[in-house]
Amino acid sequence: MQSITSSAPSLPYLVNINKRHIRQLGNRRHWQLILTGGPVHYYTIQTGPRRPHSRVINSAVNYGEGPILAHSTYMMPKGARPSSSGPKAPMKGKTPSEPRPSSSIILLSPTNQVLLLHRVKTSTSFASAHVFPGGNLSEFHDGAVPPPGDANRHVDSLAYRLGAIRETFEESGILLAREGGKDGPLLNLPTSERDKARKAIYENSISFGKWLESVGGIADTDGLLPFTRWLTPPNLPKRFTTQMYVYMLPLETSSDPVLSAAQHAALIPTPDNGAEITTAHFDDAATWLEKQGRGEVMLFPPQYFLLSLISQFLTGAPPPSSSSSLTPSSTMEHYRVQRDRLRAFLDAVPTATHPKAVDHPTSQIAWADKVISPVTLGLRHSDQRAILALDKPGAELRDSGRGGDWERVVLVRFTKAGATNVEVRGREEVLAEEREAKAKQEAASPKL
Repeated sequence: MQSITSSAPSLPYLVNINKRHIRQLGNRRHWQLILTGGPVHYYTIQTGPRRPHSRVINSAVNYGEGPILAHSTYMMPKGARPSSSGPKAPMKGKTPSEPRPSSSIILLSPTNQVLLLHRVKTSTSFASAHVFPGGNLSEFHDGAVPPPGDANRHVDSLAYRLGAIRETFEESGILLAREGGKDGPLLNLPTSERDKARKAIYENSISFGKWLESVGGIADTDGLLPFTRWLTPPNLPKRFTTQMYVYMLPLETSSDPVLSAAQHAALIPTPDNGAEITTAHFDDAATWLEKQGRGEVMLFPPQYFLLSLISQFLTGAPPPSSSSSLTPSSTMEHYRVQRDRLRAFLDAVPTATHPKAVDHPTSQIAWADKVISPVTLGLRHSDQRAILALDKPGAELRDSGRGGDWERVVLVRFTKAGATNVEVRGREEVLAEEREAKAKQEAASPKL
């Protein structure tokens, strides 16, 4: 005799799980687990003379081809009822929380390395992870955004740009502001003066704009290049609508002490006394991805995905074989060419190369304008990693004509500690592997 009960693990991005039905067949105590869409974990408890009690973890996934049966038929003891635990899609009639406006910057060093900040394990979001600098918008500092329900709330604006620059300054001490006007050099202030200002801004003692004006600076909002927006899935209690940007620091050698410190994984004093951030460090995009693969850093899907995209263009220093003939100007040109290619990538369409992906409407949305709200398609048979689709813009922007990336998916294993084993793969390739695995599983299952 077998009994079946649903047991969903804690997956931050596990969404769009549709109804699961347990159905009695005829007069016998045979039950079927029928999936009408989405993934589900479950376990079977088996009893018998040689196996008094054993539990087997299973999973089943429906890829939208109609209802399927999960491991055929099960017998349930009389009076037994299916149960489930873990996060679920929003219950019918329950309104998801409103996404909070936020913004973040992929900051490139003079040698095209990427700045990541290490969050503490007690952080309220992305605990223990390495993240891009950024945070929530503040009307006091950044100005207002459109109200909830207005689609323009999810559009790049001055408030999002000011918020990204302010949060980067608060978290890292790096000030993306021009001296004297938008065409002036970057404003370079003593570290002690910055730290004093960061604390005052963090405590709302003075607005970011007024402080900048007092030191003769202006936020370099024109230097921010939009690069996707991310909406947290609706099943999570804390949600954000996050505008991402790329900012390229000047290629010329900088005397900025904060930038120099960040080149060496510096411990950074923060206005919150280290409550959220511990270190700031620049490294090559590919190196960050490799560190994640070795388990040295934690990257959540948005950070990993964006790093994987820019790593195609920001390929590091000139090859060692040519170092003897390099001059400062030729080295600078090497990094300038990388940046030019990245800029072109952000605005180019179509954004896909796979034939099916090219035909999808999202391929005509430039990376600068894409909106991504991850949706779990299922769990991989081979390793139980979640398969996150990236083409949907989220419930707030449904039927708006906006969208993300249909061509790729992110594979990730979520645990209580966070995200591990993150990987970007082609959607068609991954789903073909899953269909093949499902066919093999069905062929091997005993016929009842």
